[in-house]
Amino acid sequence: MPEIYTCQTLEGLKPIAEALIEFHKDKRIFAFHGEMGAGKTTFIKSICEYLKVTDTVSSPTYAIVNEYFTENSESVFHFDLYRLKSWTEMLEIGYEDYFFSGNYCLLEWPEKIVNLLPEETVHVSIVVSADSEERTITF
Repeated sequence: MPEIYTCQTLEGLKPIAEALIEFHKDKRIFAFHGEMGAGKTTFIKSICEYLKVTDTVSSPTYAIVNEYFTENSESVFHFDLYRLKSWTEMLEIGYEDYFFSGNYCLLEWPEKIVNLLPEETVHVSIVVSADSEERTITF
């Protein structure tokens, strides 16, 4: 049964981020689906805050992947796959090293590499209400 949350403010993302990570304690790969401007990066910032990331979290649009570190020096990998031309580009950057590292991997635009996502990937959908700034987040 999917978990469904609604949020109207940035502050409202924090408890949803906590719920996502706590609900999936044993998972490390999270795929974020949503249209441009839905708030994928903003939600990932809330998740990183919950994970106690000490680095500045920003979209890795041009780098494809950013590595952040937590207070415990653990790595968190943030992918923005929007600019990928083909899933084979993920092979070139050695995606297995990231996905099977045991570290958190947070992926924006996972549709670009759907055939490479491990079966245990947690899919998160973010939908913006047509008539407000409200977001519906489902995982």
